[in-house]
Amino acid sequence: MIQLIRGFKDILPGEVEVWQHIESVARGLFEDFGFKEIRIPIMERTELFARSIGEDTDIVEKEMYTFPDRKGDLITLRPEATASICRSYIQHKMYAEDPVQKFYTIGPMFRRERPQKGRYRQFYQINAEIFGVASPLADVELIFLLKTLCERLSAGDVEAHINSLGCPECRPVFKTALQEYIASRTEALCSDCARRKDRNPLRVLDCKVPGCREAMQKAPSIIDHLCPACTQHFNTVQASLASLEVPFIVDKRLVRGLDYYTRTTFEIQTRSLGAQSAVAGGGRYDGLVKMLGGPDMPATGFAIGFDRLAEVVDLDKQAYIKKPDLALGIDGIQASMDFEGRSLKSQMKRAGRCGARYTLIVGEDERATGQAILRNMTTREQVSVPLAELVKNIKPLIKK
Repeated sequence: MIQLIRGFKDILPGEVEVWQHIESVARGLFEDFGFKEIRIPIMERTELFARSIGEDTDIVEKEMYTFPDRKGDLITLRPEATASICRSYIQHKMYAEDPVQKFYTIGPMFRRERPQKGRYRQFYQINAEIFGVASPLADVELIFLLKTLCERLSAGDVEAHINSLGCPECRPVFKTALQEYIASRTEALCSDCARRKDRNPLRVLDCKVPGCREAMQKAPSIIDHLCPACTQHFNTVQASLASLEVPFIVDKRLVRGLDYYTRTTFEIQTRSLGAQSAVAGGGRYDGLVKMLGGPDMPATGFAIGFDRLAEVVDLDKQAYIKKPDLALGIDGIQASMDFEGRSLKSQMKRAGRCGARYTLIVGEDERATGQAILRNMTTREQVSVPLAELVKNIKPLIKK
């Protein structure tokens, strides 16, 4: 028997309906906030992700599904959506019409990570991006949007964590202080962190290996090294979240695993998923558009782990499973279910198993009298319904 590739999953009937509900709520909320949907390809040139995400990241070094096409060009299944949306924003010169653009997208991403609860090699994300707005209020809007989405989906036990990663002006000072601290802890680091510590010490802060996390517990905080502009930006984020009554935790250890992030970074975390605590994460990436060949344009955004969100929403999943309103029984044929000529009794049992609320019985006697029998499968009550204009006569009865 051929089975699933490790790290991939089927989304089966019963679960699909919950996903559809989450998508519907998310789409409605994005539209209320002025976002427009964008659909991007699942494959891009590898260079796009190497330049944007960073060649020293785990994603680029270990996790991307990369292969040469027939002409020898390296192609990659997208590991995230932000770089692709930036590429589209630049390629189609959307900034020329209006530099301020707000996009969302929903779809699969691919990373060859070690599979575990809430983490798959084909996983799904809901992404939102805002281009052309430098104000910290754009960051606040995204965090507020995430809070509102979690509330509408009854996703309990979640909390916002925020931090600042500084900017090109203040980050070098912090980088020096961090490198000095790491130098005194080198022996406790994993091989990846020992290799990266000089080129990109922030990667050490982001490492999930327990030994590295313990070694970095007393590492210097970037918040203590922010320049005045970044300090003001971060203070505005905190004050605005407080005014909107959005609870948050300033998490000095919170960094992002991608090179393009600057200033505000945030996560929505839950205690329901064990080690994989982040349901959503994002932040500001003011230099990415320029890095990829576009104009110098500020930007901010987030990604929601769809698979993880579906696990923590407090929804009655049975309520979203679609069941037929009506099963038809005609001359021994249950038309909506099968064509096997079963007895009426067998068809009634089948209608009950499929969850139909009503069964319409049309046999020889019913055709002779011109009256079908509509049976309520819950109460067992039956009423006669004229066959003439049958659909018109049935709708008011089954849609009560």
